[in-house]
Amino acid sequence: MKMAMKAILVALMGASLWAQGGRVIRIDGSSTVYPITEAVAEEFQKKGGVNVTVGISGTGGGFKKFCRGEIDISNASRPIAGKEMTACREEGIQYYELPIAYDALTVVINPKNTWAATMTPAELKMIWEPAAQGKITKWSQVRKGWPDKDIKLYGPGSDSGTFDYFTEAIVGKSKASRGDYTASEDDNVLVHGVANDEGGLGYFGLAYYIENKDKVKAVAIDAGKGPVLPSSETVEKGSYNPLSRPIFIYVSKSASRKTEVKEFVKFFIDNAPELVAEVKYVALPKAAYEMAMQRFETGKVGSAFPGEAQVGISVQELLKRRPRS
Repeated sequence: MKMAMKAILVALMGASLWAQGGRVIRIDGSSTVYPITEAVAEEFQKKGGVNVTVGISGTGGGFKKFCRGEIDISNASRPIAGKEMTACREEGIQYYELPIAYDALTVVINPKNTWAATMTPAELKMIWEPAAQGKITKWSQVRKGWPDKDIKLYGPGSDSGTFDYFTEAIVGKSKASRGDYTASEDDNVLVHGVANDEGGLGYFGLAYYIENKDKVKAVAIDAGKGPVLPSSETVEKGSYNPLSRPIFIYVSKSASRKTEVKEFVKFFIDNAPELVAEVKYVALPKAAYEMAMQRFETGKVGSAFPGEAQVGISVQELLKRRPRS
């Protein structure tokens, strides 16, 4: 909750400075990407002369503002969707798609849960698919031998890129999810829910799990090659599947013509490896940052994706693709 309140206060302060004619870079979107962008913004602002505001309205909420021209940069924990491409096109908004880190969606349980330390993608699908609503309500229904305890689910809301990627990777279709769960765009709410419910099960980004290891327990995912826990090492090795993913910033081309935005983006890419690790995410390979910066400097606008998330695609492969808009 502290993070959400800070984001609101910063956004209000930025709006005030904007009204007064100050130099402001306006950013909104993913709560997953927020800690990285906030860390970069804090370091960048030490140079003075520019105020950077960072909101957390979710990936979908950020893209709505971005495609209306209300913000300069949109934080996104999934690629821009087809309908968002259309919305931006209709408003004449061109953009640079820049991957800035890896994240590992982390499935978490209550520390008192001694039975579900390992789960398969198929078991997660059984719990989260739309057909499970009102039917899969006990842990005993998921695997033989598990207790006859209620499952209480906690997850991101439908505006979240984390929600989109999880449903794509686990259920097989973006946004395909049961609706009878506690939803929030604030990951701290999800942590609190699972931490206070013995039958709780939730998911969010790796950084929030690391920050709350004393409150919740990570589930090892067994995708057929044995159980694997999320970590920087397993993400880098490519062994944590299918819940590893790249995360992005989208930069408005028109906004990038402003000196302060151009300098901020360069500062972001130059300092990403250090600051990404500092806030407990996984940095991209050096070559990927160089390719992202080249894309920005040479004016290659558009997305490497076909309007939807793609599971298991490397960042290097994405950056080699011809962007589309």
